[in-house]
This record gives sequence, structure tokens and C-alpha cells, in this order.
Amino acid sequence: MKLLLKALVKFIAGLILVGGLLFLPAGTIVYPNGWLFLGLLFIPMLILGVVLFFKSPELLEKRLNAKEREGTQQGVVAASALLFLVGFLVAGLDFRFGWSHVPLPVTILAAVVLLISYGLYGEVMRENVYLSRTVEVQENQRVVDTGLYGIVRHPMYAVTLWLFLSIPVVLGSWWSLLCFFPYIVILVIRIRNEETVLEQGLDGYLEYKKRVRYRLIPFLW
Repeated sequence: MKLLLKALVKFIAGLILVGGLLFLPAGTIVYPNGWLFLGLLFIPMLILGVVLFFKSPELLEKRLNAKEREGTQQGVVAASALLFLVGFLVAGLDFRFGWSHVPLPVTILAAVVLLISYGLYGEVMRENVYLSRTVEVQENQRVVDTGLYGIVRHPMYAVTLWLFLSIPVVLGSWWSLLCFFPYIVILVIRIRNEETVLEQGLDGYLEYKKRVRYRLIPFLW
């Protein structure tokens, strides 16, 4: 019950926060792209949370814990929060003042990318029971090298990259997309620091790096 209450509080708080960041600057709740995004984000999130609650409550607990201990990662989390704050505010203002025109087919394509990314995110969580929102090496942790982890070393970040870059397009704002692009730099910093932690504390990770050469995007990086 404690875990359920914690999950529900975070879910509702997130829904209210994101909704406020979108609809307040938009000056209206009649913001179709905003409602589309909320549905695409929070309905799958609710489904995934229910599945984790019944199938893997330990993993759900880890995903709810977002307090970083690494100094570099604390900076990364703060920068990410600021980026999303600005991105959502700009999307709302964009709708209010009509700065952008995103064609409907492009919005639909972005919505499909977001949903596929969410599905792959769930698959990554299924493959790796050690997933946490914080950078750490857990007790008895082993290297996972199957499935998507056999293609890139950080499939969760690869998936979130596509997911986050699709968000402003779903919201109908090219200006918001510009605000989200620095997330790529933030992700690179997080990955480099995380790999240092894993190299020092996770047995077999150096060998895994030799087998799977690419961190985020096959044949590129």
C-alpha cells in the first residue's frame, strides 16, 4: 500500500505539473495538441506502472527513486528539469501566439514515434531488472547484454532520446523542439559519467564494452 500510494501521488503530481506547464502559458485548456500529448504520455505510464506494481514492485520502487548521489548526475538532472520546464512553457506560448505550424501528418508521425519509443522503453525495463533512475551499481548486479543491450550499451537512453524529441512535435511547436535539442548534450554527459561508474564497480563491464561498441546510436556513437 505504501508503494501504491507513492506511485499514485507521483503520477497525479506529474499530470498536474505537466498540464499546468502547458495550459497556463497557452491561456486556455482548448489546446488539442496538449491533450493529445497528455494522453500519449500518461495513459501508457499508468499501464506500465500497474504492470510493474503487480509483476515487479522492486523495479517500480527503483523507478520512483530519482535522488542522485553522483555530483555530475545531480547537475544533469537539474539541467534536464530546466530544459523540460522551458520546452513545455514555450510549447504553450507557441500555441497561444501561433508561432508554429506543424502539419497534422507530422504530428501523427511524432505520436507514433512516441508510442513506439514507450513500447521499447517497456522492453528495456523487462530485459534489465537492475534499471534505476539513479546512476549506481547495485548489489549482485550483473552485465545485461541480451536483446537491445546487444545492439547499444544504453538502449534506455536511446529510446528516451527519440521519445523526448518527439514530444515538442506532438505539441505542435518547432520552437519547443529547439529547446529540447540540448537534451542530446545532457544525455552524452550522463552516459560518459555513468560508464565511468560502471567500469569501476560492475564486473564484466569492460569486456561488454568491447563486445558492444556503440553507446547510443549504432554505427555512429
